[in-house]
Amino acid sequence: MAGEIPETMTAIGYDAPGGPEVLRAETVPVPKPGAGEVLVKVAYAGVNRPDVIQRQGKYPPPPGASPIPGLEIAGDVVASGEGAQNITIGQKVCALVTGGGYAEYCLAKADHCLPVPEGMSLAEAAAIPETLFTVWHNVFERGWACEGETLLVHGGTSGIGTMAIKLARLFGIKTIVTCGSDEKCAAAKAIGASHAINYKTADFVEEVKRITSGRGVEIVLDMVSGDYVPRNLKCLAEDGRHVTIAVLGGMVAELNMAVIMSRRLTLTGSTLRARPDDFKTLLADEIHQNVWDFAASGQLRPEMDQVFPLAEAAAAHARMEAGDHIGKIVLQA
Repeated sequence: MAGEIPETMTAIGYDAPGGPEVLRAETVPVPKPGAGEVLVKVAYAGVNRPDVIQRQGKYPPPPGASPIPGLEIAGDVVASGEGAQNITIGQKVCALVTGGGYAEYCLAKADHCLPVPEGMSLAEAAAIPETLFTVWHNVFERGWACEGETLLVHGGTSGIGTMAIKLARLFGIKTIVTCGSDEKCAAAKAIGASHAINYKTADFVEEVKRITSGRGVEIVLDMVSGDYVPRNLKCLAEDGRHVTIAVLGGMVAELNMAVIMSRRLTLTGSTLRARPDDFKTLLADEIHQNVWDFAASGQLRPEMDQVFPLAEAAAAHARMEAGDHIGKIVLQA
């Protein structure tokens, strides 16, 4: 143990699902690390769309996870459980967690932590794990992204979208993104997108055809699903890959399987939160080996939108739901 760890802490909870206003501060016991776990004194916690969906009652925590929202944190390790290796007390880390981030202290698996590089703020570090783990697994592992290819991303100025732009650029991949306004399109291009399409004023299918001279893109990273899926498939080149990570536009899509067969398209997707700890450990190791040097050198930083105090989590959720943010929203504990 390091220093004086209190018995209780402030966390964000809610009595029943609802709008942002249901979120409120509560006093709860400080959790104690078990085998392979560390206790982190949270400096900042990232706000993500799954937190909003959980608060709405549509995305319950997986078995064993904390009911407190929050899937990514950064701060100082203040205690460790048996077998928590390669982590020292006092070390600054960021971590992917299954819940509990909206609090003054949070448990994390030691194997799911990454060291905060010198020169990276803890606010930036807290804004990385959820989007980086998601984009790396889905674009590079499931989507087999390769240098010289082109990636279509919906929601280009979201946390996922901005991370996809930055990560793709580091690995020599062009990005075409869709956004809901000309201002957001300009912001996406400033962040590094090769092209940005205002989906409210242009047909993104036709624009993708024009930009790629009719060839299409190799990969689509889809957060919308529903009736976007058949449109997305029209954007794909032969042997293209379609990766779904959210169903904001609906869970059901109508597909022409003959087209999928004749053009040899691959459809896949994933969720991250409920995956086994061993999988997340392997993913963290791969990110540490392949990506973290870019973070250490300053070449990879999350796009930051706004910081809210922990007690103003409701305002942070309201900003996310309004859709005006560009990049990541974080809470300061």
